Amino acid sequence: MSLAVAHTHEEPVNPAQKALRHVFGFNAFRGQQAEIIDHVIGGGDALVIMPTGGGKSLCYQIPALCRQGMAVVISPLIALMRDQVEALRQLGVRAAALNSSLSAYDSGRLRQQIRLGEIDLLYVAPERLLLDGTMAMLEECQIGLFAIDEAHCVSQWGHDFRPEYLQLAQLTSRFPHVPRIALTATADPPTRAEIITRLNLEQGRVFLTSFDRPNIDYTIETKTNARQQMLDFLVKHRNQSGIIYCLSRAKVEKTAAWLVDQGFHALPYHASLPTDQRNHHQDRFLKEESIIMVATIAFGMGIDKPDVRFVVHYDLPKSIESYYQETGRAGRDGLPAKAYMLYGAEDIMTLRSMITRNDAPPERQQLEYQRLQSLIHLCLSPQCRRQLLLGYFGENLPNPCGHCDNCDHPPICFDGMIAAQKALSCVMRTGQRFGTGHLCDILIGNRTEKIIERQHDQLPTFGIGPEYNADQWRHLYLQLIGRGLLEMDYDTHGGLRLGTPEIYRPVLRGEQSLSLRTPPALVKKFRAKGSTPGNTTGTFTTTNADNMNDNELALFERLRQTRRQLAKDQNVPPYVIFHDTTLIALCQIRPQTLAAMAEIPGIGTAKLDRYGTPFLTALWE
Repeated sequence: MSLAVAHTHEEPVNPAQKALRHVFGFNAFRGQQAEIIDHVIGGGDALVIMPTGGGKSLCYQIPALCRQGMAVVISPLIALMRDQVEALRQLGVRAAALNSSLSAYDSGRLRQQIRLGEIDLLYVAPERLLLDGTMAMLEECQIGLFAIDEAHCVSQWGHDFRPEYLQLAQLTSRFPHVPRIALTATADPPTRAEIITRLNLEQGRVFLTSFDRPNIDYTIETKTNARQQMLDFLVKHRNQSGIIYCLSRAKVEKTAAWLVDQGFHALPYHASLPTDQRNHHQDRFLKEESIIMVATIAFGMGIDKPDVRFVVHYDLPKSIESYYQETGRAGRDGLPAKAYMLYGAEDIMTLRSMITRNDAPPERQQLEYQRLQSLIHLCLSPQCRRQLLLGYFGENLPNPCGHCDNCDHPPICFDGMIAAQKALSCVMRTGQRFGTGHLCDILIGNRTEKIIERQHDQLPTFGIGPEYNADQWRHLYLQLIGRGLLEMDYDTHGGLRLGTPEIYRPVLRGEQSLSLRTPPALVKKFRAKGSTPGNTTGTFTTTNADNMNDNELALFERLRQTRRQLAKDQNVPPYVIFHDTTLIALCQIRPQTLAAMAEIPGIGTAKLDRYGTPFLTALWE
């Protein structure tokens, strides 16, 4: 096994601790890692739900090194396998991936290594695993563990469903004495139950860690001028790696081209691009340090790049699960990261239309509607974003987080009953078939050609809302949709109609107050007058490059250059050499010997042997 390595200081007694220290370069486990690892090493099955960046991989990689036999890791994407295999090889672990990217010669050579017991961790896609030839080969070997990564892919109700995952239940009967660990970062209670049932994990333990990603700062804004809003955000993060998600492939292409015109290093990624181009763009994103990937949801699952500093949703995602999964690709290294989302009524209309058009059974469509409604509530609520996110996954955060937009700038709310009555009355008197643009013109009193033609300037609601402009009325209409007082009618191309009577009637009759968020433009006016309460919650701090002095920053850049050159020489991403967190620690501690460097988190024995001298030289040159 890979644990037969030299070490430079006192030897840990526990085999798992030994692997943690000398292979992975850490002195202590985090959270439930130790308990999970001991359970799996002991032969127990497990379902592990742990946030991205929380250390899921160690929960199967360390048992793989401590148990007899080869561990088989089932992973959905070739790119993910490639990254994880390269990272393990850098640590001195005998890892390999069996997939369609291998030539016949390389595939045959790998199979021979497997039969000879020369592989510790084998990564394989579910489609390849389930082939008769692969299963027969594994039955001839000593298997120590099956790890099912991205286990939410087994859920037919989930956002990344892969039908091949359903067949993984047969591992129970074909390898009855081999422990199985299923892992995912994203699973609400129904999805967790489905994973357990479909993978026959009823006898296993469920390890549910916190879903909180405290290093991510969440901001959600309604669209006013979406391009300008995004540009204002991106200029603050120039020369950083990030991901921008768009709903359509066409929008991906246009947005990437526009960002290039604005001076950013942006690349498009979607399923219709030629395979070679997609792979090239992903390779650049992984290996370069300032690429922005503009993508559909086809990009990102399992991406191990730790230094993604921001994730932007240019359009509304499909659900809170999708939002959580996609924003989780930022800040995997634990350093501060940003999640920025823009949303508008058009996004809601598009997503509801997508749900209506799919061929799913009615109960599936109803679930998707409920998930979309939960996401709209996340966007519109004045509550702490993190409390809402964690609450969706069944976790309680007692106090506001202090580092989301609603905590930093508490929303100004007002009794919106009168505004809502005007908006609802306008919908009723126009026959419940017009969109927000037309309704806003009526409320403001704009005599457009369309209004005059339909004689809507003769309605009692014409001109009754001059206190708000069109953008502000749209924002209010969006809130009424989010609260269920109004619905979009897709048969009339997004016209608004009244929602459920028991929801809208009490407001329309003046029997119930309604708290609404003040439209953004008015918020700016109130804040300019100093009437907005300030943020009284705590702030998030962590060790990061922004807190370094000038000398440390210069040293940090020198270490990055050393890392960049070493990565280029091996044609690997820089982060598989060392994460930024390791470089920051080197700058601040400045070890003078290899033995002292071995105490830095993230520097195991293999990496110390391979990279200790060049980095020590860079520290003191």
